Amino acid sequence: MKLFSKILSIVFHPMLMPTLGLFFIFSAGTHLSYMPFEVKRLVYMIVIISSCLLPVSLLPLFLQMKVIKSFKMETARERVYPVLVTGLFYFLGYFFLRRLNISPLIENFVLSILVAVLLAAAISFFWKISLHAIAVGGITAVLAAMMFKYGVDLVLLVSLMVLISGLTTMARLYLNAHSPSQVYAGYATGFIIVFLGTLLG
Repeated sequence: MKLFSKILSIVFHPMLMPTLGLFFIFSAGTHLSYMPFEVKRLVYMIVIISSCLLPVSLLPLFLQMKVIKSFKMETARERVYPVLVTGLFYFLGYFFLRRLNISPLIENFVLSILVAVLLAAAISFFWKISLHAIAVGGITAVLAAMMFKYGVDLVLLVSLMVLISGLTTMARLYLNAHSPSQVYAGYATGFIIVFLGTLLG
């Protein structure tokens, strides 16, 4: 069970979730599904680089500078600067997507994640909110928002993400990475911010 929980924590790591969300957006059967492959590839590159590759590349530097004690970042305060820097990279990704003017939905999705990341950084000054829960909550939310916004049938995908969310948050609890309140607060934060940002944007 411990190994399974670790695998879930890696597969559904917060840094990978924006790319998964983008995959769902392109696979939902809306007009965005028919976007040219070259455009999709460009969007994927921007999101992957800004939300995953750049943040990960700085972790060894944070470790060397003793900003973090380990890559797990087990205390709340350890997470503040890495999450803030991640927010900066998200902003760069959002900036480039805005310049390309490809899709308001994708822009709003990335902007919503940026808001959630910055809020998580602020909360981390005094409390260890679950970043995993924020991430899976946000992905569930973008699917739910697309159902309302475009009238597409995404019940199966939403159900799948609810299942994944439950398993991922249970894994974080099993590994003693968070308390139940930190997980619940994280999921609610991610879901509400991304749902409203995507739906109303």
